[in-house]
Amino acid sequence: MIRKENECKKELRERMRDGNGTVEITNFISGPEELCMKGRMFSKITLKSGCSIGYHVHEKDSELFYIMKGCAQYNDNGQIKTVNAGDVTICPAGEGHGIENCSDETVELIAVIVYAE
Repeated sequence: MIRKENECKKELRERMRDGNGTVEITNFISGPEELCMKGRMFSKITLKSGCSIGYHVHEKDSELFYIMKGCAQYNDNGQIKTVNAGDVTICPAGEGHGIENCSDETVELIAVIVYAE
């Protein structure tokens, strides 16, 4: 199967996880069945300047970010770290994270959420 870019569902989320601004999400899959029920997200996330995804804990799944473009502040269990294009973040089940674009440049990342059990 091939899914063309214009076939991917885009959505806008205001104040995602109590973050700031509007986050744009391009969903590459239509649901968990396309990940063999092993996960629930494979998406591109776009954060314009000042936008963020608020800190949250992953209880029964893990989330990975691959930073494609830009520079952001990543909250890794309460420790703020700078991430840049090419970096990968890993938030295992039971841990928390958030991300904020503090720069003037748009940040783009790929997000994958897989189930821990």
